[in-house]
Order: sequence, then structure tokens, then C-alpha cells
Amino acid sequence: MNIHEYQAKELLAKFGVPVPAGYAALTVEEAVEASKKLPGPLYVVKSQIHAGGRGKGKFVELGPDAKGGVRLAWSEEDVRAAATDMLGNTLVTIQTGDAGKQVNRLYVTDGADIEKEFYLALLVNRATGRVSMVVSTEGGMDIEAVAHDTPEKIETFDIDPATGFMPHHGRAVANALGLEGDLAKQASSTASKLYDAFIGTDAEQIEINPLAVTKQGQLLVLDAKVAFDGNAMFRHKDLMELRDETEEDPAELEASKYDLAYIKLDGDIGCMVNGAGLAMATMDIIKLNGMFPANFLDVGGGATTEKVTAAFKIILSDPAVKGILVNIFGGIMKCDIIADGIVAAAKEVNLSVPLVVRLEGTNVEEGKRILSTSGLAIVPANDLGDAARKIVAEVQKAA
Repeated sequence: MNIHEYQAKELLAKFGVPVPAGYAALTVEEAVEASKKLPGPLYVVKSQIHAGGRGKGKFVELGPDAKGGVRLAWSEEDVRAAATDMLGNTLVTIQTGDAGKQVNRLYVTDGADIEKEFYLALLVNRATGRVSMVVSTEGGMDIEAVAHDTPEKIETFDIDPATGFMPHHGRAVANALGLEGDLAKQASSTASKLYDAFIGTDAEQIEINPLAVTKQGQLLVLDAKVAFDGNAMFRHKDLMELRDETEEDPAELEASKYDLAYIKLDGDIGCMVNGAGLAMATMDIIKLNGMFPANFLDVGGGATTEKVTAAFKIILSDPAVKGILVNIFGGIMKCDIIADGIVAAAKEVNLSVPLVVRLEGTNVEEGKRILSTSGLAIVPANDLGDAARKIVAEVQKAA
């Protein structure tokens, strides 16, 4: 689960992380009022969307010469102008895709007199089962270029969960950033507090870019991206309240209501499977046969007829879908349950695209019988290769 920058900073501040003052705004007037609460004379007006690259982004409604989604303002009039440009318009960044995201809220913060920018992130290292700190002296908007062109400028080290953050970790952060004296102490303290926030919120990612040193000798978190482990949110009801559903894909949001793992892709063949490994294999073999998957949808091991029906509706809500491939290996999941759901969904949505179904495993013969006696134009398949060839042929025939 992702949250907005202003929410991330408010959360990190509770753990003692140094962040500049700032206020969220939903309207132009609220943005102006927010600036009045800040000391000035420099303000920063930031678009709040769940995507990076906002500073270099462009507002499609404002033309090619429009400024980006992060702007400096030196007066209340500048704040008003920036807020007027941003709110309600679509910001396209390197992470949003061509469709962009509509800006519905802003964050007005106190400006900082920046001396140097750094990068600091905490991530889960799945290879070691530990939290990794990723540190670089090259902070700012081009960290991706640093990772690609000069990876030696990025240092990574793990923190053993048995010991947690120790003083030597703090010294490692300060050394990696080339900081000494009081700034080294600030870096160590900030890193420790970020680790506490990471563990305390069951985060998957905390990315600080930039972590800045001001000309006044203060270390400040000027931007923060925080994402949480969705599977742990039952322990954090307060964090669930931060969820902004308007930032999520409607189909993915609907899928989450039924505990379905769904991700929209750019292809034309919808996939319904059970198990992530089987899903990846199914998408690969569709591509091997010359077409592309329209989604990743895993109904899991305990799907009901209701969940399968919902899965079908979600797949068909994508107008790009020209055919559906169902690939189920029934272990805990029973093939007859899947078949009942397929038939119910196909009848309810008045299925008008080709449908190929491959079933194998528990109650497979009963599942096949349900499909064959349904009266629907369902194409059976014997194995995964056969299923992929058949759905591609059916879609091409219907084109």
C-alpha cells in the first residue's frame, strides 16, 4: 500500500525524523492559506500523486512549455498560480505512463537553503531476509541515472533483525555520505529513526530523495516515498486510513475486495490462474505464441464461485481483452468450483470473446463435465501449450 508524500512525512515526523513544515491542500485557497502558516520567503508547491518524477513531469492540459509538478514559490501569488496550474490537471511523469495521473491534492512546504543532496532508502532484501539501507552521495531527481551509469556511487548494507540498528550502522551511513562531526551524528540519528519507522509500520520501502544538508548545517528529509506490506495492514488500522483509493487502478481496487491478486498489463489476452508461478508461466507461453497477456490475475488456492465470477468481471472490464485463457491446477482449489464460477460468470456478463479453459487436478472430470454441458462456447485444452495455441488461434480467428 502506497501513501502520499505529505502523509509519509507526517508519519516519519512521529518517529522523530527531521522534516520541514508543510500542509496538505485540496483547493487553491487551502494552498494559499497553507503558505501563510509557513515562515517563507520560499515555499515549495508539490503535486501529490502516487508516482515519482514529479519535478520533471508535464501537465498535458498546459502545453509543452508548462512547468513540472514541483515548483518553487516566493510569494502567496506564486503559490496561488502554481496551485491553479496543478489542481485538477493531469501530470505525466516517467512513472505514470502516457495516461498520467490527475492531481487532486497538493503539499505546500517550507523551502530549504540546500547545500548538498543525498539519497537514502530502506528496502527488504529478499535474498538475505534483512532490511537493506541503500545510500548515495548523488541524491536528487536523477538517482535512476546514477544507478545505471555510476553504480559504484551507491552503497548498500544489511541490518540483522536480531540486533536491529546499531551504532556502527549509523557510522556506515555517515561515512557513505562523506559527513563528519555534527552532520555525521545527525545522519546516524536520522538513519536510526528511519529504521524504527520501517520496522514499526511494517514498511516495504522508505525512500528519501533528497536527504539534504542545508547551508545552516541541518539534515532534512525533503521528499519521502513510503510503501507498506499490504499483508501486514491488519496490524495497522491507523495506516489503512491513509489509503487513497482514487490513486489506485479501479480494477485492481475491485480485485482487492475479493482478495484477488490482479495487475493490469498492456496485452489482449486475459489470464485467470491459481498460483503466481503458474501465472508467470501462462503469460510467458502466451507471448511465446505471438500475443501478449492483458493482466496477471491469481484467484489463489481457496477461491469460491463468487470469487471466480468477480475475477471474470474484472478481466472483462478491460476493453483491450480480446480473449480469455483460464489455466487452473487444482490442489486445494477444486476444478468443479472453478468450472461453476466460469459458467456463472460467462452467463452473467454475456461473454462475447473467445474463452479457452485448461483444468487439471482435484475434481477435474467433474469440472470438465460442468463446462461441456453448460451450453457455452468454451474451448477445452489438454495442457498449457495446447491452451496457449488455442486462445491465440481463437482470438486471431475472431479478429
